[in-house]
Amino acid sequence: MSHSVKLFEPLTIRGTRLPNRIVVSPLCQYCASDGLAQPWHFAHLSTFARGKAGLVFTEAAAVEARGRITPQCLGIWTDEQAQALEPIVAFIESMGCVPGMQLAHAGRKGSTRPPFSPRGPIPLNDEDSAVAGAPWQTVAPSPLPVVEGWHVPDALDDTGLLEVKQAFVEATKRAVAVGFRALELHMAHGYLLHSFLSPLGNERSDAYGGDIEGRMRFPLEVAAAVRAAMPDDLPLFTRISAIDGREGGWSIEDSVVFGRRLAEAGVDVVDCSSGGIGGAPRFRSDDSGKPLTAGSAREPGFQVPFSRRLRDDAGIKTMAVGVIIDPHQAEEILQSGGADLVALGRELMYDPFWPLHAAEALGVDPDYQMWPEQYAWAVDRRAQIKALNQGDS
Repeated sequence: MSHSVKLFEPLTIRGTRLPNRIVVSPLCQYCASDGLAQPWHFAHLSTFARGKAGLVFTEAAAVEARGRITPQCLGIWTDEQAQALEPIVAFIESMGCVPGMQLAHAGRKGSTRPPFSPRGPIPLNDEDSAVAGAPWQTVAPSPLPVVEGWHVPDALDDTGLLEVKQAFVEATKRAVAVGFRALELHMAHGYLLHSFLSPLGNERSDAYGGDIEGRMRFPLEVAAAVRAAMPDDLPLFTRISAIDGREGGWSIEDSVVFGRRLAEAGVDVVDCSSGGIGGAPRFRSDDSGKPLTAGSAREPGFQVPFSRRLRDDAGIKTMAVGVIIDPHQAEEILQSGGADLVALGRELMYDPFWPLHAAEALGVDPDYQMWPEQYAWAVDRRAQIKALNQGDS
């Protein structure tokens, strides 16, 4: 394998070696039962391991029941939920890939319907949802709904803040105990920790609000507590919304400051997304909050400038995410210093074997040696056809 191709260069973070720079972005599946992983989760995540992504993150796993987005979201607030993930962890590792978990709390965006049904908060009189433990009272830094017509969350008091922080710590211990080799804190897309950071979600007047120092305080406390609960050799990622994309919101300059502070707290990689403080993230909506259409779709790599800026100015490794589609595009992002890793989501759902196809396209696996040996008869046939076609030319 040629090491001039950066996408397939291994990367060691702390004591964990990633076999390549391709990461499966957390992808919510909305099919858990009381937070428990189902057969779909094994089928879904094991496919990416067979496709040889270097790091495979689970979907956002709620650290407490009220931290779910929907009643069908994955959880890790009980030992049973963690143990249900053990076969998935074992399979990912058996493929030579690294299993990772994203720890999350939905905050004021919780108690909502899954996207397969009409979007929006679950009404208090929705009897069908009540069977699944919904609706529930959401929490946030301030009693501000996401948008008009949504639940008004309870503002977390000092006791509530301690409970949430401890929930992250206990979830960390469970994830490590069942074998996850990397963790990511979800501090983006309008969920709880992001809503502390953004002045559009945080109107507190105590030590956890006000200026940027106050608004960063609780997310940094959570990051430090999680880092302290992890073994030293496991990397800690943090996903942020690098900008809110709304007037008066969180800015890229704020993210640079935050990135430096995250590094001081023991975070190793910042995963740079954007938007979501008052609706959908920017990969699904324009800056007015309207759903994207063919005429308003985001351009390939539209968030790379954020990961490049933090990498250059915050002194921390970064991960680029958002409309990364082509292997040559991904390679250029890494070669030009736009990020240390690239994360793919929707493109990997469309083509779970994207890493193997990328290796072929970039010339690092001409003989299909990266493929699982169980598929050898299929890739051998492909190699034969390729050689035959080259002979005809």
